[in-house]
Amino acid sequence: MPTDNAYAKINLTLDIVGKRSDGYHLLETVMQTVSLCDRVSVEPCNGIEVTCSEPDVPTGPENTCHKAARLFFEHNMIAGGAKIHIEKHIPSQAGLGGGSSDAATVIKLLNLIYGVCRSDGELERIAAKVGADAAFFIRGGAALCRGIGENIEPLPKLPKREILLVKPDFGISTPEAYRRFDEKGTLSKRGTSAFMEAVKRGGNPYLKLSNDLEESAGDQRIEKIRGELIGLGAEASQMSGSGSCVFGLFERKETAEAAKLALAGKYPFVCLCGTI
Repeated sequence: MPTDNAYAKINLTLDIVGKRSDGYHLLETVMQTVSLCDRVSVEPCNGIEVTCSEPDVPTGPENTCHKAARLFFEHNMIAGGAKIHIEKHIPSQAGLGGGSSDAATVIKLLNLIYGVCRSDGELERIAAKVGADAAFFIRGGAALCRGIGENIEPLPKLPKREILLVKPDFGISTPEAYRRFDEKGTLSKRGTSAFMEAVKRGGNPYLKLSNDLEESAGDQRIEKIRGELIGLGAEASQMSGSGSCVFGLFERKETAEAAKLALAGKYPFVCLCGTI
């Protein structure tokens, strides 16, 4: 059964710059894939069937992988089917894009299995119909994404870092995070421009992290984790996406490993990974 990695992402910046009439928020965000990943397997079959190692994950038509397969077949006018299995390692409601990455991986695998040889750009257009982040995961790496995430500008490789991911014992749903932002009337910090300026000038962009959704969340538990990561030697720390996972960036692996040991007993999910 063809299988591939579905990598997680972190948001190094996230600016909410507007809202469409259909309710989708317009973003400017810098995303970076990291080595934490789910494993997604796909094989041809009749109809679309999804199974998952995590029993709490819905596997019906609402599942992003189920939707991705349907959209792939519709786009290519193929009367095909897919048996999909997801081996979950990326936590849900964490802001790490697990569902979107799984969906993009399904699209890439189906492209190979059915031999339609669509370009990355065309696969991104299919993935964009699944959800806001899915198109980014077709190529991954580092990218500046605009619109609802479908306008993707790949970036030069950013400085390599060790990344410690810490998720507390609660999740934050994406719709709830954006609802809070709207209710509070928070103004965007527009941090993406400062991050991109640092990239262009050859400075350290990681000192220019920003996330509008973290500002509107105002959750002391998130702030506590950030403070702990900085205290343990992270050069920068921030909530990823809509949360609730917080990441710390470390220049030295030894420092990151020591931080992991210090936090592993305090939080249900602590994972050391790296930029890819």
